[in-house]
Amino acid sequence: MKNPAPTREPRTGPERRSAGARAGGRPAAAAILDDVLGGRSLSAAVPERLGEVRDPRERALARELATGVVRHLPSLRHLLGGLLDSPLRSSEGRLEGVLLLGLYQILHTRVPPHAAVHETVRLAGSRPWRRGLANAVLRRAAAERDALLAGLAHTPDLEARYDHPRWMLDRLRADWPGEWEAIVSANRTRAPMTLRAARRAGGRTACLQALREADLGACAHPVAPDAVVLDEPVAVDALPGFEDGAVSVQDAAAQLAVPLLDLGPGMRVLDACAAPGGKTAQIVDVEPCLREVVAVDVDPDRLARAARNLARTGGGARLVAADASDPGGWWDGAAFDRVLVDAPCSGSGVIRRHPDIKLHRRAADLDELAARQAALLDAAWSMLAPSGRLVYATCSVLSREGSRQMARFLERHRDAEPIEFDGGRACGPGRQVLPGENDMDGFFHACVSKKGP
Repeated sequence: MKNPAPTREPRTGPERRSAGARAGGRPAAAAILDDVLGGRSLSAAVPERLGEVRDPRERALARELATGVVRHLPSLRHLLGGLLDSPLRSSEGRLEGVLLLGLYQILHTRVPPHAAVHETVRLAGSRPWRRGLANAVLRRAAAERDALLAGLAHTPDLEARYDHPRWMLDRLRADWPGEWEAIVSANRTRAPMTLRAARRAGGRTACLQALREADLGACAHPVAPDAVVLDEPVAVDALPGFEDGAVSVQDAAAQLAVPLLDLGPGMRVLDACAAPGGKTAQIVDVEPCLREVVAVDVDPDRLARAARNLARTGGGARLVAADASDPGGWWDGAAFDRVLVDAPCSGSGVIRRHPDIKLHRRAADLDELAARQAALLDAAWSMLAPSGRLVYATCSVLSREGSRQMARFLERHRDAEPIEFDGGRACGPGRQVLPGENDMDGFFHACVSKKGP
């Protein structure tokens, strides 16, 4: 996924600083939530805050609680409002986060209610009124749990009922009138941990064997040929072969883009939006006899992550920190045989993994994203050799970033010819995977060839 949510400045002040100083799972979750509600992304806040927690079980608890609250934030806020006698002051954002953490534990986890209440009261702070409020609110929530959950199914507040912002619900209804409720439902579930088994290290058969020997349950994915799905997520350092590049963490739908390139020996390949490098590494692994792989990304920091991923997986590529939509600044004029444009998008297909997208993304962002996608496609097309192939991919379920984007591309470029392929469901000049289908993220793929002279 490319830049799923803009990052704003985090909250500052003594409460935020002290929140991370305590090394338990729940205090860390409260600190993560404070960061996210203040504008940071989960992907930025979680690693920083979990660095303060040594116990692996507490780290897992912190991640689960913070992510769970963000996943159900609209409904939790709706219910909390009904449990309070009067709204919290805007200055009590930290207390709101603590109450949401307690409410999430009572409504959506197996944590015993008395434990959820007790631990939340401890987090509420030293002031007696805060502790008393937390105790009263959460005890009432525990007593009325079933009624609270049942009421959500009928509330006229659609954002609370479906745990999505209204603008996103409207877009999903318009684009997927028969499937939007299934998409919303899938977005509220936890995504599985899916691996890509490196072919150079024996592929999926060797990966499954190594996982069995490590007592990690897993199965082969039914669609993506190199994908393995774990029964339960684990830390990457617990994966056999991870440090040696034998496996990488990558959703199965994301793995479907590279096979569409139809790579062959001696080809020159461009990965136009390469960071953090997962698909670049896959390109090199699928066809190790390529003439050259050029991986371009506009963000130097994210490109540094791609460099680390390629070093771990043993992949060779020329990394270029540049804007792929402006070839004049970096391209040498030699045409590419294959181009992958895994474009920046709304991330609406990966909300299962990044629920803070629902919090940070805005409808107005789509104009800028669509313009960026079109510019990348046009630039990539200018660098593609005759008879070459371009693959366009986005981790989105919105037609403006998928089928409509490609339809307009074909209108602009009469020398582009769509290539048919299997997978997902037909969607204009491409195919769409919806969130949860075959345990995959939501992804749009399209493949076009360039007519010869």
